[in-house]
Amino acid sequence: MANTAQARKRARQAVKQNAHNSSLRSTLRTAIKAVRKAIDAGDKAAAMTTFSKSVSTIDRIADKQIVHKNKAARHKSRLSAAIKSMA
Repeated sequence: MANTAQARKRARQAVKQNAHNSSLRSTLRTAIKAVRKAIDAGDKAAAMTTFSKSVSTIDRIADKQIVHKNKAARHKSRLSAAIKSMA
């Protein structure tokens, strides 16, 4: 347990920040799943539009350092490659 007022405040802030970061990570995963779903449906046009929306979400979350920039780049690259390989 935190012994000082400062430590107690930091513990309270950590709980709030953790909840906020978890929400943003969930948003990232949802954006990636939306593109995957469009790819699995086989609609390349829908996949492209969903991908362009998801890229901004992925970049925004990476800029806030919720995930590492390389992880964000890896997801964008793999999604882009999956769309390009569609018939």
